[in-house]
Amino acid sequence: MNYKLIFSISFSLMKARWRQTLVAAVGVTFSITMFIALLSFMTGLNGLLDGLILNRTPHVRIYNDIKPSKYQPVNLSGEYKQSHNFIKSVKSASGRQEIYNSAAILDMLKKDNRVTGVAPKIIAPVFFNAGTIDITGVINGIDVQSESTLFHFNDYIITGKPIDLKNVPNSIILGKGVAEKLLADPGDVVQVTTSQGDIMPLKVVGYFQSGLQDFDKVQCYTSINTAQKLLGKPNNYLTDIQVKLTDLNMAPAVAKEYGALFQADTEDIQTANSQFETGSFIRTLISYSVGITLLIVAGFGIYNILNMMIYEKMDAIAIMKATGFCGSDVNRIFIVIALSIGLFGGVAGLFLGFGVSVIIDQIPFRTAALPTITTFPVNYNPAYYFIGAIFSLVTTYFAGYFPARKASKVDPVVIIRGK
Repeated sequence: MNYKLIFSISFSLMKARWRQTLVAAVGVTFSITMFIALLSFMTGLNGLLDGLILNRTPHVRIYNDIKPSKYQPVNLSGEYKQSHNFIKSVKSASGRQEIYNSAAILDMLKKDNRVTGVAPKIIAPVFFNAGTIDITGVINGIDVQSESTLFHFNDYIITGKPIDLKNVPNSIILGKGVAEKLLADPGDVVQVTTSQGDIMPLKVVGYFQSGLQDFDKVQCYTSINTAQKLLGKPNNYLTDIQVKLTDLNMAPAVAKEYGALFQADTEDIQTANSQFETGSFIRTLISYSVGITLLIVAGFGIYNILNMMIYEKMDAIAIMKATGFCGSDVNRIFIVIALSIGLFGGVAGLFLGFGVSVIIDQIPFRTAALPTITTFPVNYNPAYYFIGAIFSLVTTYFAGYFPARKASKVDPVVIIRGK
């Protein structure tokens, strides 16, 4: 088997039909380019959304939820123990939203090797007094250092500094939407009314903007001490404990374990963001589907071009077989043509895909919801380039395989007689 001769004949056939060969290569190039650019942009966009939501969400949340009473008093009465109770007005159980033994729980969590960090929190519904109008809001009492380390709190402060919550007594960072409703500037004092009717003035030290407008219209932040003072609670009062784990995938099992251990309600990040994760998966799946479809379409183009080449070169194929070329040699000639087109088009597509991704990465992108983002997000994951290269070769191989089989079965006697 003379590989040098096979390659020489393959390139001669490609040169004889260089226009069609170039069109096929351009088709592969375009497909790979769009595959790389589309996948890089969509996964980059998913990463941006992950940063807005998942990075702001604890892997495990420990809290006390308000639940309906499991039994009515009549169920507990021995007199009616054998009777059927049809009372439907089940009321919420008497209880507290406070986490019991919060200090002991925090200490235990910090010693757990699976935990990378813990952030205590107080969530309290309040009213902001704007003249005669009360604006509904939620105050989050946080440990500023833990919140910044675990949940990138610093990244969402557009005015002021997070540490001011700790350094300035009775201070608050308003959500951008709340600040716009109250016409409150840094340095102003806002009146806050709790659900118990207590009123407390808080000094505005900054604005917070998460990129989620509905969130920014109600959420505000104070230090834990200020929140405890606002609610008239002792310094061990907490309503939430937020946990970050070393492995995100452990969250469902760890949440169940903590719920049983601490006799509290728990929620894992997968449950809290199930719809969001489904959306991210679907967007990535669509990107892969579109890219692979483009490659398959390019493969059909190569298939048609090779079919036409075989039809036009029947006499040349017959002469080759008559002079000693076997069917497998003819098969290899057309496989080499297909793979050459795939290799050239794939390499060009990888470089162009990277170039298009760089261009997208430089396009200015600024919205009112995301003031810190300056360009479109792009993910330069090498895996996408590897997948694109492999798939371009696989697609072009099969696009050439079937015409090559047809060429290898040509009977030179029939062709020469027919001619």
